[in-house]
Amino acid sequence: METVSPALLQGSPLPRSFYARETVEVALALLGKALVREFEGRLLAGRIVEVEAYLGTQDLACHSSRGRTPRTSVMFGPPGHAYVYMIYGMYHCMNVVTEPEGSPCAVLIRALEPLAILPGSTSGPGRLCRTLSIDRSLTGHNLTSSPLTIVDLPGSPPLPPILKRPRIGVSYAGEWAEKPLRFLLEGSPFVSAP
Repeated sequence: METVSPALLQGSPLPRSFYARETVEVALALLGKALVREFEGRLLAGRIVEVEAYLGTQDLACHSSRGRTPRTSVMFGPPGHAYVYMIYGMYHCMNVVTEPEGSPCAVLIRALEPLAILPGSTSGPGRLCRTLSIDRSLTGHNLTSSPLTIVDLPGSPPLPPILKRPRIGVSYAGEWAEKPLRFLLEGSPFVSAP
């Protein structure tokens, strides 16, 4: 396992302008970046290897398709904030809000390649949130500041090919369930599903 220095991981977070773009563009650009969580004096981090794009009110798999609610209001706000929700009453999932304010889109972080020894698995959105101690208290958190940021990893090798697949667990969304909006790094042993 590669070890990345805390100084590098605590470098400059990605700027808000990174997130204020079309959602699929942001999803693809997030691959290879590092998600960094500071928690109880520890630095927990992993390279993003799998994401899913959610395209706003017309996307029947996107939470904002049901309109603005207290839970989804952060998606309607400015880009570069975390949207964290709970599924099955026990697992948290972390999304990154994208596009300009008023366009409620997001990218779900599905899997990480650990960049240091971590206390659990980072394969799958629920497991990575549990391992990095990400919960709903971080909904609305500004990702340009600690304790939760996304940073570039200068000097990283070129990314492997990016595969496009249908999203997972959204069969209720009709034709939107089949759209290839899940992106993963080919050959990564850390992705959440084949």
